[in-house]
Amino acid sequence: MSQILDKVTISPQSTLRDALQLINSQALQVALVTDNEQHLLGIITDGDIRRGLLNNLSLDALVTQVMNRNPKTASPSTSKKKLLQLMQQYSILSIPLVKNDILVGLETLKSAQHKTALANPVLLMAGGFGTRLKPLTDKCPKPMLKVGNKPILEIALFNFIQAGFSNFYISTHYMPEQIKAYFGDGSRWNVKITYIHEDTPLGTGGAVGLLPTDIPQLPAIVMNGDILTKVDFQLLLKFHEENDADATMCVREYDYQIPYGVISGAGNRITDMEEKPIQRFFVNAGIYVINQDIIKSVSANTYIDMPTLLEQKIADKGQVLMFPIHEYWLDIGRMDDFKQAQVDICAFGLEQ
Repeated sequence: MSQILDKVTISPQSTLRDALQLINSQALQVALVTDNEQHLLGIITDGDIRRGLLNNLSLDALVTQVMNRNPKTASPSTSKKKLLQLMQQYSILSIPLVKNDILVGLETLKSAQHKTALANPVLLMAGGFGTRLKPLTDKCPKPMLKVGNKPILEIALFNFIQAGFSNFYISTHYMPEQIKAYFGDGSRWNVKITYIHEDTPLGTGGAVGLLPTDIPQLPAIVMNGDILTKVDFQLLLKFHEENDADATMCVREYDYQIPYGVISGAGNRITDMEEKPIQRFFVNAGIYVINQDIIKSVSANTYIDMPTLLEQKIADKGQVLMFPIHEYWLDIGRMDDFKQAQVDICAFGLEQ
């Protein structure tokens, strides 16, 4: 167990006096009751002890008499954002992290509120023509179309900033002056924005070959600039790093219902019939994490799509993983998508 947990755990044979001394000696305001195998049995706060004393228990009573046996817990893979929401929802100051019924950590309100600063580069692809959104894109690049009161690209940028990222690169091609005039150098948001311009369209992966050589040597997140999503980017990056991936692709589950009865057979004999079955697939969500060696493998001004780039890594026996996302996600490629985004913007809290 970590040193922090060592300081806040007590045995079920401990007394209220022991728990009170522990709580007073630490700044975490909680004591965790565990058995010898580190199973979490309950938690105790100062309030639990006070209620016990009001019920005529002495300080020599066992902690098991006042502890909360069903505390709110979470998995260690839960994002800080979600943990913060849980603590605010239930008005609690900490949440034990439990895996396979074993206590492995403790997240506090103070630590969850602390904003992690991430130096990883973020490349937002904003060079597309947006042909399917004409006539809206005749005089405006698609990432600058407004959803609610803000451009699509600003909403995406803000979500990354909220997650702690500050080092941005925006690839441009179609009407780049509008994007540069609006976002500038990023100082408006206290971040750094660098522009890379494609003289000719380079596909969804070619822009990485234009990234400067002095970017932080860390995994980079690449995302299409016409995507609205509530994906937890910190959790995505953590998944990528903990699994020693060379590249990680975000994927969405896509259901397709065959509009007919499907017949299976052997020779001319029917063996099975299934009426209008639903097939499920994982589809590319347009969000990637790639290591620096992949970025360096793309020559400047080389046309390549991101899936092709990842296929090359797979062929080289690289570790290319998929990260299923269940959060809100919308690729604004068609007029119907753009209209849907206007409906979703408030319902899903995309614009803040």
